[in-house]
Order: sequence, then C-alpha cells, then structure tokens
Amino acid sequence: MDRLLSCLRAAADSTRLRLLALCAASDMNVSDLRNILGQSQPRVSRHLKLLCEAGLLDRYREGSWIFYRLADDSCEGGRIAQSLIEMLPNGSQQLLQDRDRLDIIRCKRSEAAEDYFRENAERWDTVRSLHVEEEKVEEVILDCFPNHLNNLLDIGTGTGRMLQLLSARIDRGIGIDTSRDMLAVARANLGSCGIRNCHVRLGDMYRLELNDESFDGVVIHQVLHYSDNPGSVIIEASRILQNNGLLVVVDFLSHNQEILREKHAHMRLGFSDKEIADWFQAAKLVGQPVIRLEGSPLTVSLWTAIKNQDQRENNHEPVK
Repeated sequence: MDRLLSCLRAAADSTRLRLLALCAASDMNVSDLRNILGQSQPRVSRHLKLLCEAGLLDRYREGSWIFYRLADDSCEGGRIAQSLIEMLPNGSQQLLQDRDRLDIIRCKRSEAAEDYFRENAERWDTVRSLHVEEEKVEEVILDCFPNHLNNLLDIGTGTGRMLQLLSARIDRGIGIDTSRDMLAVARANLGSCGIRNCHVRLGDMYRLELNDESFDGVVIHQVLHYSDNPGSVIIEASRILQNNGLLVVVDFLSHNQEILREKHAHMRLGFSDKEIADWFQAAKLVGQPVIRLEGSPLTVSLWTAIKNQDQRENNHEPVK
C-alpha cells in the first residue's frame, strides 16, 4: 500500500504524467524532454527526480548524458507506471502534441543513424563480402533460442540488430556497447521498429554493471575479434548468466585475412574451437556442438554453451 501511495503522489501532476508517457514511448534525455515540454531544464530534472525516487522511471548514464525510461515491469513501480500509462486519455490534445514532437526527434535520430551508416558503409560491406550472408547467420541464431526467454543480454550490441531479431522471443532485452555513435544507431533502429521491450546503454564488456545470474540468455555477436582478452569477456558473460542459461558466441573461425587487422581494427583473426572451449571451461560453461557456416574466405562459427553447475563435460565436435 505504501508503495502504491508513493507512486500515485509522484505521478499526481500533469507534467509528470506527460513525462511518463514520453518515457514509455522512447528512451529520453533531459534535453529532448525539455524541448518537447517547453519547460526549463531544472524544472524537468526535478520532475524526473521525483518519478525516479518513486520507482516509476529508470535512470541510466551514457557518458555525460542521462537517459530515462519507464521502469521495468518486473518491479512493482514499473507495473504501476504501466497501469498509469494505460489510463491516460488517448485523445488528450497535450499528449498528442507531445507525441508529434517526439516523432520529430525520432526522425532526427533516424537521419543521424543513416548518416553514420553512409559514412561506414564501405567498411562494413568489405567485411560482409568475405563471409556467408547475414540472413543465414540470423536463421541459425533464431534456432539457438527456440524457447521464450525472460531476460536477454546482447554484448557489443552495435546497431541493435540482435535485439531486433530476438525481441519477439524475450520479455526484455538489454544491449551494451562502448560506442555512443553505435548506441544512437541502435536506439534509432529499435524506435523505428516500435520495440519497447529492449533498450541499449553504454557498458564495458569486461565489467558489466549487472547483477550476478540475472539473464537466461546472452549473445556475443561478431564482437570477440575486437577484444584483447576474449576469455575475460566470456567469464563476465557467465557471471551474469543464470543456471541453465544459454550463451551464444558468433564469430569467425581462425583465418589469415590480415586486412581485417590492418584496416578494420580486428585484434584477433578468428578463433579455434579449442580456444573457445578452453574459455568456456574456465567460465564454468558446458560447450555444445559447434555450428559452421562456411563462406569465402571466412567461415562463421556459432559456439554455444550452457551454464550448468552440475555438469562439466564439454562436447566440442563441430556440426557441419
């Protein structure tokens, strides 16, 4: 009862209800919210502080920027926030005006994402031309997650493609990345697809600011070859993985394409099955059969593992 009363008191203001509606529609920063509401930054920040203290909004930092979103519905504050959103009048002129202004911001985000893609298209197209089509890789990734998941983590989310791909099979997903440019692209992509059960944030794959055993699925898609310590990334992924949770690592099998190191910042020229298997074992993960998708000259491998506290035998035989 106390929690409910606290939430209702915090939401009992027209500006704060508008803020809840906006943060339910998209991850928002203070600058965007100030422009939409037409209010001063100190006033908007004060309203946001009250909503966060009541547990109706979540707050997270991305570099020097702070983003806000509706609290996760796994907690009481999030469920109350969602109920309040559902009670808002659809025909409210003020809310409709806010949505129109939000659409303008979304368009600007999409334009910025498109500009970034254009600037980097040649670099990405060069790498894509060396291996099997992404559509085939994505089909296999979907096969790896046949059952619905509660929580999915995408390490090195990039454009947010893995979250888009798996959003219908999860209750909620988080993507982390060290690049603010890529996070802006991912945020725009998720917004344009209307995906609200996933969000992205700045994060270090070596030190995830996430609780132990809080995810039942983790994806590391084409990220490990940028790492100078892949084993540490897998150990950290195992830490936040629940018992019987699944880790899927998608990357290149060992190769000799030096151009990827020279021009595309790849620190590792792919990986052998033994390397991955050793890292899985060190992270107390049980390796599953390896899946190969052969291309020319690169072969994409999917290494999967289950966190199982009772079983320690790994199966490393590749599946063609």
